Amino acid sequence: MLEAFKEYKKFGLFFLVLSIIIVTIIYNILNVKKALPIYQPALVNAELVDSTIQHKKKYHKIVDFSLTNQNGETVTQENFKNKIYIADFFFTTCPTICPIMTDHMRDIQKEIINDNNIMLLSHSVTPKIDSVAQLKRYALKKGVNDKKWHLVTGDKKQIYELARKSYLAVKTDGNGDQYDMIHTENFMLIDKERQIRGFYDGTDPEAIKTLLEDLETLKNSYKD
Repeated sequence: MLEAFKEYKKFGLFFLVLSIIIVTIIYNILNVKKALPIYQPALVNAELVDSTIQHKKKYHKIVDFSLTNQNGETVTQENFKNKIYIADFFFTTCPTICPIMTDHMRDIQKEIINDNNIMLLSHSVTPKIDSVAQLKRYALKKGVNDKKWHLVTGDKKQIYELARKSYLAVKTDGNGDQYDMIHTENFMLIDKERQIRGFYDGTDPEAIKTLLEDLETLKNSYKD
């Protein structure tokens, strides 16, 4: 009887250890984050993509640019070299979605304020109105940190082409001006290789939470 109890005890201990190992393995498998997708023009809503690149299925990247920020400084891809950044399109006189988007971008700024590898970039879609002085007033009003967040203005054609051919972020207005645009509420997550890794509704708090989670996933991918 005693021998049988000892054998049962050994079996029970073995089963317990095995169960712990199996549960640990399953837990780790379920908690492995999938790599973020790399968005290509052919996989994005065609309304947001210039017709010349709607067929493109690979190798899409944000092109070089030269714009001017709220401090009158030239901003290029060099400012974002080896950095992750979040981009959007807005205008300072927008009375509807822009204030919400800006508030959410400011919330993101708080989360990344001490991370030197992450930046923010907001493009004005009304560059004639949004002069450097206007952007500076807006930046001060909204709590923009100049070291983390660039509000940029510049040539309208360049901004339009960036929006349609690089960030895949705006719709055309259709009012006869080939460089007019209706910006969306989208925030775009851009990796260190200039690739789009996510689109998020900049007016939706839940989407912002998802963006921050995806940002962590992207950051961690560079540690491997």
